[in-house]
Amino acid sequence: MDEERAHGALSCAGRGREREAIVSYPKLDELVRTVARLRGPGGCAWDAEQTHESLVQYLVEESYELIDALEAGTRDDIIEELGDVLYQVLFHADLAANTPGEDFDIEVVAERMTAKMVGRHPHVFGDAVARTADDVVAVWDDLKAVEKPGRTSVLDGIPQGMPALALADKVIGRAQKIGVLDKDAVAAIPMQTEDELGGLLLAIVASAKSQGLDAERALRSTLRDLQGEIRDAELPAGGQ
Repeated sequence: MDEERAHGALSCAGRGREREAIVSYPKLDELVRTVARLRGPGGCAWDAEQTHESLVQYLVEESYELIDALEAGTRDDIIEELGDVLYQVLFHADLAANTPGEDFDIEVVAERMTAKMVGRHPHVFGDAVARTADDVVAVWDDLKAVEKPGRTSVLDGIPQGMPALALADKVIGRAQKIGVLDKDAVAAIPMQTEDELGGLLLAIVASAKSQGLDAERALRSTLRDLQGEIRDAELPAGGQ
């Protein structure tokens, strides 16, 4: 996890273990069975025809709808959209459970995720100490280096299909991590609030549109150049 996400790490930096309890979720089990029924013999013909690839558009759509609900929706909106995203996860898992060569189900997904979270939080489940968000990020960085020994660049693992602004945030964080971008040098545009930032971004996009320019494509192009600079900076001295 990147330093720019350190704020989220606060949620686990000092959490105790008082919430550890055995809880059953019968409605979740019922939903798993519902997915299996819809995709099984005598179920829904449309569901039965779907593939991982054909479902991608729905996963993207449901994810954006969840974001809308989290940012501006009601409690019921959030419940509904979380359910839609959960359904996508269960659908893919059931599909895999019935696809030769894949052969995993939601239990395997949950098992892997539990092991990952326990392994990534030795300060909660083990004896490691991480009292602040920065401490947690340092622990995560060390663990990821061990988990992903094949990664040779700070850029490895960044999904290039992210929206350009989200991708820029990721790439800039990695660039600053190795000194390609100086934090002070890129803070030349004065702004103090997200409202000011939003107005500035909107003005840039509006100006680009009025001149027939594609802001998304332009930012992606610049990010490709920046990623090239990062990879060049990571080369050993004299390397090609």
